[in-house]
Amino acid sequence: MTKKSTSMNKSAPRKEEKMTAARKKEAIQQDCPWESGQLGMSEEHVRVATSEEMMEVDVALGLQPISIRLQKGLLDALKAIAKYHGIGYQPMIRDLLNRFAISESKEIYQKLLEEAKRKESEAGEPTVPVGDFMRRIA
Repeated sequence: MTKKSTSMNKSAPRKEEKMTAARKKEAIQQDCPWESGQLGMSEEHVRVATSEEMMEVDVALGLQPISIRLQKGLLDALKAIAKYHGIGYQPMIRDLLNRFAISESKEIYQKLLEEAKRKESEAGEPTVPVGDFMRRIA
């Protein structure tokens, strides 16, 4: 009787590693009744959130409602882009504005830092009390 090798080739990828992200998501959705739609999808469980509940969500997320005037064409384009990507246009615009604010803030801070360094180098040698202070905090 010959003995078969039971060891697996260690370089061969395991079945789980071969699974694509889409297949993993599908597998998770099939295992989860909420994700698969078995639960929470019936009309008897659907209702509009109260204004108090909506305000609680806004507070929890740190959101503040605003009013802004945009050109109709711009708003239509933003809605179309969001729809194409399968997301709501308001969250997409919020993400866009956050990214813009972060980018611009970095740019401004960088310029302010460069200006402060330039002023520091132009200041020359510090006076004795300032020099002593700078050595103590360094």
